[in-house]
Amino acid sequence: MSEKLKTHFTGLEFVNPFILASAPPTESKRKILKAFEAGWGGVVTKTIGLHPVENVAGPKTIYQRASDEKPYVSRYKRPDTVSHSSWNWELISDQPLEQWLPDLEEIKSTYPDRMLIGSIMAGAGSDEEMANWQKLARACVDAGCDALELNMSCPHMDRKDMGANIANDEDIIRSVLKAVTSAVSVPIWVKLTPSTSTLVDAAGAAYEAGASSISLCNTFPSLPLMDPETMKFEVEVDGLVTSGGLGGLAILHQALQRVSDISRAYPDGAISGIGGIKGFREAFNFIVHGAGNLQVCTAAMEEKGSGGVGVQLIKELTTDLTDYLDRKGYSSIEEFRGIARERIVEHAQVRRKSETYNGGYAQSA
Repeated sequence: MSEKLKTHFTGLEFVNPFILASAPPTESKRKILKAFEAGWGGVVTKTIGLHPVENVAGPKTIYQRASDEKPYVSRYKRPDTVSHSSWNWELISDQPLEQWLPDLEEIKSTYPDRMLIGSIMAGAGSDEEMANWQKLARACVDAGCDALELNMSCPHMDRKDMGANIANDEDIIRSVLKAVTSAVSVPIWVKLTPSTSTLVDAAGAAYEAGASSISLCNTFPSLPLMDPETMKFEVEVDGLVTSGGLGGLAILHQALQRVSDISRAYPDGAISGIGGIKGFREAFNFIVHGAGNLQVCTAAMEEKGSGGVGVQLIKELTTDLTDYLDRKGYSSIEEFRGIARERIVEHAQVRRKSETYNGGYAQSA
């Protein structure tokens, strides 16, 4: 692996900037070890919690594909389609903390040069829940995690004091970070929900409270499609459905917007970019908008024959990034990270054909 691929992010050295996001690709020791063997620079574990977890009695994830012919977007198999998105309503890990801890130790001892980020989640609103955050943090760090990612963004949690349900509440963000940063000294990444108008303010509160990085975007709250002939949702249990998370290529542009918003507001703040990375071109766009680390999920899960960890994908990503760095004469991604910031402007600043346009307002006399 080229030395040019090495990145320093939140005080950690990654052999390359590509990591697997907290999701099914990182749900077990077996998958994480396979991912590191394939070449991923790091992983964020599937979120570990202390509360009871039981998933729906049906498919947890579906993949939607687009076609030039009807149906244009659907999970139904048909010829000549391309990836559109993933949709899931899967909860956090159902593997208990006690089972995770020896697995984390083995993973880190087997691949000491790869970054192991533990994703954790507890509730809010009480001293007991703050203690749960601390218990999870200490346990994961003691087991070998190089950093932690605080999951404040899962879009389909039953409990109203968890995940996206806290809606980027700044007081909760501060209280959780105060609890965690007082318990451990590793870098703390905060995964915020992209689905509120207060995202930038929430990121500012997180940075101020000690977050080393903001991770985004998590999947967007969404509903699966209903078939007009059968009147069934494309995924349901007993005819019922609830909000799930949309990911993959379909959210790429929205994810870039939110990374850009935070990067322009806090240019010195670290960002781990997520949402629709399928190849180098998508990864490049996250980097130029300010992300210094890149998380991948749907594209890895969709790769056939890899066990859902993107064995060929990581080879393609590292090969294409190395080729780009060599062709452009860059020594690392830092030489072009954030270069798009100054070119993102207010709508009225974009040139019009007329020189008299006044941003939608009448010219003053």
